[in-house]
Amino acid sequence: MAASHHSDEKIPAIKLTAMQYLVALVLVILLSGLWRLQVLGARNYRALAQANRVRKVPILGARGKIFDRDGRLIVDNYPSVTCFLVPEQARDLDADLPLIARGLHLDVEQLQSTLFHFRHQPKYQPIPLKEDITPDELAFIAAHGNELPELETIDEQRRLYPSNGFAAHLIGYVGEVSEEMLDDPRYAFYQPGDVVGRSGIEEAYDPILRGQDGSRDVIVDSHGRELGVLGTEPTVPGTPLKLTIDLDVQEAAEKALGPRSGAIVAIDPRTGEVLAMVSHPTFDPNDFAIRIHRDEWNKLITDPEHPLLNKAIQAQLAPGSTFKIIEAIAGLQEGIAQALTVDCHGGAIFYGRYFKCWISARHQGHGITDISKGIYQSCDVYFYTLAEKLGIEKIAEWAHKFGLGEKTGIDLPNEAAGIMPSEEWKMRNYHQKWFAGETISVGIGQGATAVTPIQLVRAIAGIASGGVLKRPHVVFPDEIPPAYREYFQEQFPGSGDKIVPIDPANWEIVTDAMAQVTTYAGTAGMAHLDGIDFAGKTGTAQTVSNEYKKNIGGGGVKLRDNAWFVGVSPRRNPEIAVVILWENGAEGYLSARLAAQVIEAYVDKQRRMANNLHLPTEKHAASVAAPKSTHAATTPTATQQPIEMAGLWNAAAGSPSLYPGAHEIPYGPGTVLRGARFPLPTTAPATHSTSMLQSKFRRKAAASGSGMR
Repeated sequence: MAASHHSDEKIPAIKLTAMQYLVALVLVILLSGLWRLQVLGARNYRALAQANRVRKVPILGARGKIFDRDGRLIVDNYPSVTCFLVPEQARDLDADLPLIARGLHLDVEQLQSTLFHFRHQPKYQPIPLKEDITPDELAFIAAHGNELPELETIDEQRRLYPSNGFAAHLIGYVGEVSEEMLDDPRYAFYQPGDVVGRSGIEEAYDPILRGQDGSRDVIVDSHGRELGVLGTEPTVPGTPLKLTIDLDVQEAAEKALGPRSGAIVAIDPRTGEVLAMVSHPTFDPNDFAIRIHRDEWNKLITDPEHPLLNKAIQAQLAPGSTFKIIEAIAGLQEGIAQALTVDCHGGAIFYGRYFKCWISARHQGHGITDISKGIYQSCDVYFYTLAEKLGIEKIAEWAHKFGLGEKTGIDLPNEAAGIMPSEEWKMRNYHQKWFAGETISVGIGQGATAVTPIQLVRAIAGIASGGVLKRPHVVFPDEIPPAYREYFQEQFPGSGDKIVPIDPANWEIVTDAMAQVTTYAGTAGMAHLDGIDFAGKTGTAQTVSNEYKKNIGGGGVKLRDNAWFVGVSPRRNPEIAVVILWENGAEGYLSARLAAQVIEAYVDKQRRMANNLHLPTEKHAASVAAPKSTHAATTPTATQQPIEMAGLWNAAAGSPSLYPGAHEIPYGPGTVLRGARFPLPTTAPATHSTSMLQSKFRRKAAASGSGMR
């Protein structure tokens, strides 16, 4: 029995064999796992271990500086430091908040609010606490590195723009790339958080101005404290840009327009170079360099004056009597105007309706008027008659030849095309036929006609140049690398360079008449400049009908006519052309006075240079609009205000920062007045101080793991 019982407890051979195979299989699995971890995955895990010991800290590349045509610095960069908090590195964050608040000059409640705002993000992601920290705050972070391992800093180069909105719309500003922009093929190589130009030159030339980021490999301990630096990958700064802008002409234009709402553009008709561009009211791009407060942003986008709109290239308004120059050329080239004379008694009847001449307000008439007198005295009756004889199609044809109704192709974003009405245009847009009476209004630059200042100055300058029109541009073509030239042609389409043949006799008739505009016999005699061949055309364009004004009792300043003037010097083949748009300025001759200031400043400078005379040599230390938290602005005296330019003069050395290869031209004193506007964005531009820097941290970590005159 005992033997039998013992034999019953034996394990069957088949079970024993199965167990042996099972054990062997488990051992094989364990050994293969060890092989995978110790051999195949050794490199990966060594990298992960290294990442725990070495942190890659991003260094943001500086954008290229911007200079004027004479090599004087307009836009600079300045070093800045931003403080971040990394929650996973904190030992007792709640206990540390009072110390952090004292060191960074913040309220504890403010810190708590910031942490609450970012409460849902991973603890390894940095939270921005304060941008552009002061030297004493940076010293505090360094001194408390052991106590507050959660505090991190990152170095960056922030943009420093001229203060008081000087040339703001021309220059633009920078901000974080938006989700909508990332869908644009132009930003295919950008990543969320990158800083890009958001308007003006900053946007148009972003691929050239943008620098290349670097990094610093830092050894840290288990608490994230920095122990040493292994190496640095240097940044590559962006390419500097030399603009066609002349700071002396720009200053004169800013001063001339002053607090008025409107725009001024000055160009060299021979080349298309933009010498000055002003748009008022303005904004301060330095407000965007750190982080614009939501209240300030809302104020900008809800302002009825639209301070973010660049009126120089975006305002589309009736040109008034400045349009008569284009109509005059059309009439002469078509062989109609040479023999056309009218007897102006203050108005005339066309198509059963009485149309007044502007001079009827004085209870006068122009009398017998030919083409020349029609221009320099701006006789509406003459141009009503000429428009009737030409017809809308001929008027539109010649207007299109001189670039009206289409973009010029200027190298700035968001240029408007304007409107040049025609029979086809009205049918396409309104599904209505053109009425002959509408042609009469178009003949004096009213009706549906709408132009931008840049279009108008280019057209009139082209006529004064014998029909040669150049594409306006704000950067010298040889500043653009060959690889980008085709890109810029595609990005900024327009009528470009073109030649419109004009009979020399007709050319002389029109330009001589324009020269009489600025004499005692013309509509802008008060803008006459002794010793300067200054020609032009005034324009006073209605904003609402006279009937409407009458019904509401006048309407006040906001319903005054817009005052235009386009001037050139000299009258034929001019070196400079200037357009003035003074919104609600009432009378075109008032704008002519402003144009005279710009023309005179340009001519005086050219004469001094031609005679080898030095420009004013008194050097002013720049009162740059630096960060509000660390720099105090210098207020110029009321009698002698230096222009407040970023880096224009080095206070210590007493000399300007010059564009490479440029000769030094001292910059004289001048008064800075507000001016500028831009495309109307719908959302506030984020800055590189928050999500952009977080993105940089994540990316680097991933890499290491009526009648008008």
